[in-house]
Amino acid sequence: MNFNIAIVGATGNVGREMLSILSEKKYDAAKIFPVASKKSEGIEIDYGDQKLLVESIEKFDISKVQIALFSAGANISKEWAPKFADKGCTVIDNSSYFRMDNDIPLIVPEVNSDEIKQYKKRNIIANPNCSTIQLVMALKPLHEISKIKKVIVSTYQSVSGAGKDGMDELFEQTKDMFSEEIKDNVKFTKPIAFNVIPHIDKFMEDGYTKEELKMRQETNKILDKNISFSATCVRVPVFIGHSEAVHVEFSENVTVEEARKAIKNASGCTLLDQREDGGYVTPKECAGNDDTYVSRIREDTSTKNSLSMWVVSDNLRKGAALNTIQIAEKLIEDHLS
Repeated sequence: MNFNIAIVGATGNVGREMLSILSEKKYDAAKIFPVASKKSEGIEIDYGDQKLLVESIEKFDISKVQIALFSAGANISKEWAPKFADKGCTVIDNSSYFRMDNDIPLIVPEVNSDEIKQYKKRNIIANPNCSTIQLVMALKPLHEISKIKKVIVSTYQSVSGAGKDGMDELFEQTKDMFSEEIKDNVKFTKPIAFNVIPHIDKFMEDGYTKEELKMRQETNKILDKNISFSATCVRVPVFIGHSEAVHVEFSENVTVEEARKAIKNASGCTLLDQREDGGYVTPKECAGNDDTYVSRIREDTSTKNSLSMWVVSDNLRKGAALNTIQIAEKLIEDHLS
């Protein structure tokens, strides 16, 4: 990728992960421009064994870059992504703000890379929600065997999905469980240490949360608008890595062996499915890895033509930073080179 790239939100969890991945890929540090709010201007941020200076978004010269990777929240994306796009810089946005815009493609490269070409309408590409990305990664190869009719998913989402403040709250509350001091809940609605919270994002009128709505809408947009969908999203006391228990109903029968073969051959997926103690993947093992891991594939005995499975991925990498960078690589390869 011989293009200058801005990382907008470079000081956050996902922004730092983007810098880490670009460094792993040996991308020229001179072509990377970390950007953040005014309060972060001038601080040094790690890029491999080098240091880069963070620039303020208010003062940043957009003409210096051809691609901007945004991970600074919906309000920043709403204000600044169109400004970058209007200057000829292609924006790949990790916030929720543009995902359901009909003129903006919502992309997981292994699933719907052909849709990237739609970026020309607005010069913006949206990156899906972290829990959606790993889900459609596992569903896509199965959907190619037999059309999926229905998906029911329960997520077990790590605190890093709520940002650095969420990680800090879990750390502090866990530490304080062994002392007399107990910190108040700030980031979460109830204590997260040694607990699970069936509530991510705001409640909607129908009783689902916004996170659950995102998963349904995004899966329908990326994979198939005709899939019936229900999610229950739960925050768990894990630092990195989202897990999902997924139940899939197909239009025709799909055997366990057919599903295993499809997952095993799918780009970006790793099958680890042994019916024995430890023959599955947990968030601890997936942290720091790029793939989406699928385990515990089995017949769903409650419904005809259905399978159940366990899906795990690093939400900061494939669920956010890596997927964004993969979109940029595909954009350059197919449209900008």
